[in-house]
Amino acid sequence: MAQNFLACDREQELLLPPSLREWLPDDHLAWFVLAAVEEMDLTGFYAAYRRDGHGRAAHDPAMMVALLLYAYATGRRSSRAIERACVDDVAVRVVAANQRPDHCTVARFRQRHEAALAGLFGDVLALCVDAGLVGVAVLAVDGTKLHANASQHQNLDYDQIAREILAEAGAVDQAEDERFGDRRGDELPPELATVQGRRGWLREAKRRLDEKRAAEATPIAKSRAERLRDGKRRLEEDHDVHCRANEAYEAYRARGVMKDGRRFGKPPTPYTPAATPEGKVNISDPDSRNVKTPRGYMQGYNAQAVCNEDQIVVAAEINADSPDFGHLEPMVCAAERELAGAGIAEAPAVVVADAGYWHHDQMDAVASRGIQVLIPPDAGKRSGVRPGWDGGRYAFMRRVLETDLAKQLYGKRQVTIEPVFANTKFNRQIDRFLRRGRSACRSEWRLITTTHNLLKLHRSQNALATA
Repeated sequence: MAQNFLACDREQELLLPPSLREWLPDDHLAWFVLAAVEEMDLTGFYAAYRRDGHGRAAHDPAMMVALLLYAYATGRRSSRAIERACVDDVAVRVVAANQRPDHCTVARFRQRHEAALAGLFGDVLALCVDAGLVGVAVLAVDGTKLHANASQHQNLDYDQIAREILAEAGAVDQAEDERFGDRRGDELPPELATVQGRRGWLREAKRRLDEKRAAEATPIAKSRAERLRDGKRRLEEDHDVHCRANEAYEAYRARGVMKDGRRFGKPPTPYTPAATPEGKVNISDPDSRNVKTPRGYMQGYNAQAVCNEDQIVVAAEINADSPDFGHLEPMVCAAERELAGAGIAEAPAVVVADAGYWHHDQMDAVASRGIQVLIPPDAGKRSGVRPGWDGGRYAFMRRVLETDLAKQLYGKRQVTIEPVFANTKFNRQIDRFLRRGRSACRSEWRLITTTHNLLKLHRSQNALATA
């Protein structure tokens, strides 16, 4: 008797099911994403298209949004990987309604609707609110570093940028001489200008400049020549802002008295101003920085998040600062805005964060709104008290954190927000941004955290269905 196997004849013609729905179980993530998109307000996407119907037909924004959400949730962020999945992944074909947008279409949609994609975070958070997953008794704030789509080796100083611009201009000049001979061609770029002054150290001036650039949300140019000119402009702008801030500081010191009427002590240390702008800027992604991590430095961003006890991300923003210092109040305010937009009127009861967020003024500002702040003055890896950080509020916070209730509340920080970053960077393999520029990376980070919340909501509903 012959051995008994199931038939495996690849030449046999198969009668496919009449509907792709028969290929997926009812509790599949694809159906959940499609149902979630139906509940979202996609007005911002549709408003970008002509109302008269003229022109070439575009893919339905609802389909494209569902495609991107499902792709990000399943670890596909490359536009080419998404294009391939529209052909060989049944679940993606279901989400895309058997359409096959190419990678250029996917990439352009992601770029064109950058702000609207970032706004999906609030829609998914509202769905989590409806499911009862957004409690605000304890919120944890933390940040993690993600690689930028840029190399550390592309950090150039002012002289290096100027030399490359001049070399490129010389090459263009030579090529035009060969092309036009004695005839006149296009004029060369203007002569490089050197701004006299000093590189200021005033943090407030730098912060305001960063906020201005973030508000402008200028897209990163595609050509290296344009990025070089932008990098040169940024260094000159930094230099000018710091110089003017230093002049204001010198004028303030020249008054001889502080704002509260007290006299200054010794005069400020004399400083010889630099002849040219100092510092470096990354030519691939000028908005990114060389940020410090526990394993050294990397070119990237500081991705910030606020999570509740159910590991639902209630706020997601990015910055380009190495330390978390100075970002406590902005993240708490962002969480309050997102919660209010999702229909949560209740204020957070407790906010916990690690020692990197210790900031006197911001802690006082958050506490003045009736929110208990628990932040240790000493890092966990420090064996003793931080030098100079003793007495006053430092000692008070140490005593508070020694109580049983505070220990229990602060103990929730690590198990609340650290697993979110671990799941994102290691399980989902999302440890770098694909896009360039602060605005683009912010949109991508919010899309990443949006799909994290979607996955948490999907698992929660499946667990309730099988209970």
